[in-house]
Amino acid sequence: MNNNNWRPAQNGNPMMDTTDWRTQLQPGWRQRIINKIIDTLKKHAPSPDQEALHELKNIAERFEERIYTNATSQWDYLRKISLKMLTMETRSQNTIPNALPSNPGGANGSGHILFP
Repeated sequence: MNNNNWRPAQNGNPMMDTTDWRTQLQPGWRQRIINKIIDTLKKHAPSPDQEALHELKNIAERFEERIYTNATSQWDYLRKISLKMLTMETRSQNTIPNALPSNPGGANGSGHILFP
């Protein structure tokens, strides 16, 4: 009797994992990711009203679904979402002219900013 019937077929490759990573996600996990995306989008929307909030939710859901569908692993999924959100944050900071004073109070004259 073969005791290996419970294992997924690996086609001779012990490094190949045939388990779909999506089946291992905890309930509500994707919704928490969507909520984080919505929070990031809200930061960049000028005082969103109810209709705009609904549209931001739709955008976040479509974006998350596209990444979720195309990701090869949970790590890939999180990496792609994180990179996109970081890009959004960076772009919004670069579009705000003179967001920082020309001589921040923490500068020590050497060009380095001191952190408390």
